[in-house]
Amino acid sequence: MNTKQLRQKILDLAIRGQLVPQDSSDEPASVLLEKIRAEKQTLIEQKKIKKDKKSSYITCDLSPYQKYTEHFADGSSKDITDEIPFDIPENWAWCRLGEITMINPKNNIEDNKEVSFIPMTLISDGFSNKHSYEVRLWGDVKKGFTHFQEGDIGIAKITPCFENRKSVIFSNLVNEVGAGTTELHVLRPFAYSEIKKYIYWFINTESFIQRGISHFSGAVGQQRVGKDILENTLFPLPPLSEQRRIVEKIEELLTLVDDLETNKTDLQSYINQAKSKVLEMAVRGELVPQNPDDEPASALLERIKKEQKSSKFKGKNTEHNTHYEEELPFDIPENWVWCRLGEVCEIIMGQSPKSENISKKGKLEFHQGKIFFTSKYIQSSESYTNEITKIAPKNSVLICVRAPVGEVNITNRKLCIGRGLCSIVPLQEMSEIFVYYWTKILKEKFIQKATGSTFASISIDIIRNEIIPLPPLSEQHRIVEKIEEIFSALEFIEESLI
Repeated sequence: MNTKQLRQKILDLAIRGQLVPQDSSDEPASVLLEKIRAEKQTLIEQKKIKKDKKSSYITCDLSPYQKYTEHFADGSSKDITDEIPFDIPENWAWCRLGEITMINPKNNIEDNKEVSFIPMTLISDGFSNKHSYEVRLWGDVKKGFTHFQEGDIGIAKITPCFENRKSVIFSNLVNEVGAGTTELHVLRPFAYSEIKKYIYWFINTESFIQRGISHFSGAVGQQRVGKDILENTLFPLPPLSEQRRIVEKIEELLTLVDDLETNKTDLQSYINQAKSKVLEMAVRGELVPQNPDDEPASALLERIKKEQKSSKFKGKNTEHNTHYEEELPFDIPENWVWCRLGEVCEIIMGQSPKSENISKKGKLEFHQGKIFFTSKYIQSSESYTNEITKIAPKNSVLICVRAPVGEVNITNRKLCIGRGLCSIVPLQEMSEIFVYYWTKILKEKFIQKATGSTFASISIDIIRNEIIPLPPLSEQHRIVEKIEEIFSALEFIEESLI
């Protein structure tokens, strides 16, 4: 789960009543709704708002099952059970967003008053709940712009700002009043202003965003969410006390997610360092314990030497410089041995076919460099050839011998390789995965030894004569298992940061 998904999950749990525990002593949400309706009626009587002929309220009958009925101002009603998107706690209540908020209200102040002016560019996206503003006179912005005041909730109605969650609770406005882009819907909660925070997080949920997208109207590229979509959105209303606990928990958890994202680069660096440390411990015999019952690495090396002297390898440069005592960089366990890479692997340098013999059809898949390299196994190429030059056998390790020098991958199929690649073929029972990790460790050495003015490259002699510490075969398998166990855990963390 990445940080974006984590935020979405937190909000999803919040609106379902699963983020904080319910408290039986909380005043039920149904009482809160009655207070909101009473305030609306007072405002209507004071002629501050007009009576909504389309107003409605929702009731729930718990017997014999949960049945939801919506009652309208004209006395009619309908069963909306099938519209309810999910279950909520008993002391919560379903309502329409238009029942608890005024949508797109108007301000009425003197023209010479300074106010905050907020175009779309000054509203942050994501989950930041931030905005800045310019200072204007009310007389200059009261017409042709959207009105709002301190504590109102603004939400972008046009694509892609809507999907990008350009939404905000307006705060610290000049004279507590503002105007701004016409591409905003403004929500002003009735009765209790603190409801605004819970509403703000609700309109940032993935379910709300997806509902808005499904009801977009207008020309492509200029699609918008209509006011009626907001008014008719089903809203899961918790008791006021629980709203406070939910908002507090959301903000606490999202701060942790923000910290994780802020430190993502540092964490990625730590992960890379950890992987390097694991490989360093592996080559020194410090990653897994030695087993005195393991066949010594010297016996494995003798078997490999016999194999190399067979007719199969005749004429394939099997002679190596075996004098390397002065080159040994560190101590290794007693049952390990030092050797050269070419002593335990067959080294096959690539050779490119003629360009006219490379196409999208042919006998064998062709690769020239690291273009199709991944984190471990090479991807398929679209290039093939009938001119079979040099073959990298199945389950061999591929290394880039031209810039970028030292990049490594494994092939799980037979390939034709060009001059940019070299195949390292494990001998005897040695695993290609073990050789893959061992070769990755050599990358920096190969880079240092690369030569060439036009582009850096390394020769077969450099690869073949690189000294390596060889563990017993049984320990090799334990090392690979431990490396992959640790790398898997680290990669899980990496994926969660994407």
